[in-house]
Amino acid sequence: MKNIAVVGVGYVGLVTAVCFSDLGNRVLALDINEERVANLKKGILPIYEPGLAEVLTRNVKSKRLSFTTSYDEALQEAEFVFIAVGTPEGVDGEADLQYVRMAAESIAKNMDHPLVIINKSTVPVGTGDWVAGIIRQTQPKPIDFAVVSCPEFLREGSALTDFMNPDRTVLGSEDLDAANRVAQLHLPLRAPIVVTDLRTAEMIKYASNAFLATRISFINEIANICEALGADVKEVARGMGYDKRIGHHFLEAGVGYGGSCFPKDVKALAYMAQIHGKHPQLLHAVMEINAFQRKLVILKVHELLDGVKGKTVALLGLAFKQDTDDMREAPSLTIAEYLHERGANVRGYDPVAMEVAQRVLPYVEMCSDSYDLAQGADALIVLTPWNEFKQLDMERIKSAMRQPVLIDGRNLYDPARMEQIGFQYRGIGRGYDGAGTKS
Repeated sequence: MKNIAVVGVGYVGLVTAVCFSDLGNRVLALDINEERVANLKKGILPIYEPGLAEVLTRNVKSKRLSFTTSYDEALQEAEFVFIAVGTPEGVDGEADLQYVRMAAESIAKNMDHPLVIINKSTVPVGTGDWVAGIIRQTQPKPIDFAVVSCPEFLREGSALTDFMNPDRTVLGSEDLDAANRVAQLHLPLRAPIVVTDLRTAEMIKYASNAFLATRISFINEIANICEALGADVKEVARGMGYDKRIGHHFLEAGVGYGGSCFPKDVKALAYMAQIHGKHPQLLHAVMEINAFQRKLVILKVHELLDGVKGKTVALLGLAFKQDTDDMREAPSLTIAEYLHERGANVRGYDPVAMEVAQRVLPYVEMCSDSYDLAQGADALIVLTPWNEFKQLDMERIKSAMRQPVLIDGRNLYDPARMEQIGFQYRGIGRGYDGAGTKS
């Protein structure tokens, strides 16, 4: 059993704390947000993540996991300290490191014995050296420490599985002994461990997310070409994916990527490239294609409704992806805002994200379920691929609508079946030409 402190109980920090405690370690998770810590002590989570509440409760009961707002308490017996605070997007796309700085300074002021300090947050290349400098400058007296980069590769909606069954663990440090100690923490996960220097580890995280975002934008570009030429992008992606050099993952055409990672990480990598005199043309193209996918959905709605003013448009799914309540950079935000500003009556429904969505989309009427959402709607736009949407009674949906216009932004439904039911159906790259007619 190791003693671990985790600074920050947002998405990454909370999952890290819960999972390391479930591996048998003693974990003290810290956050300066008193309300959040008080709620966690009662078992109330700040995020929705399948299975997380149950594992948290189990480890709190076993006394392996606890929460605090005190750095002194958190560091008292700690051997390892994970920094897992937020790094939001700055003005020019750069990562905002104010919370990392605050965490590093607080650790430096309160540590009274040697520590291994591990950057878990997604941070710009060079942050590990910067954190080490802050700690050295802030310590009241010199105490040995080492900084290790250990980037996270968690997917919202499957974070517990991703943590416990990782493809790899990446560790970067200028102190090989410290990196090896952190490697020992991860040995129970039985995954390959990549040990490298600090800057390379930080770059692996950005390069990985940028590549996955690129795959999404690539298949969306192909989808738009398919639409003009009468091909079906779902079949194209399936045919491509059997090639072992390509694979099937992240080849699902739709309304583009969102969430807390891909948008800000691609922007941050492009920013880092630009300030060092490089020209990240591919990264800019990835972002442009992603933005266009939202516009594409709006164009389809305009085409089929002949304008949206006074029309009722229903958004089926609000979170940026299934199995989460995360609304950060969700396609629904852009699309709802556009429709609202042009006089449409906008409705929404999501199985999990309703409470979060209501705060950021106050002008959207929230409905009780999918069938309530469809009642009297002029158009239905599918924005989140929740499993429950795949099993809807689409004939009932169609009967409830004022106009049977279905914009399938996630390609959940079979075009021929939807047209048989009587929908005016538009998917993404499903074999329609630029005029909206079947090719």
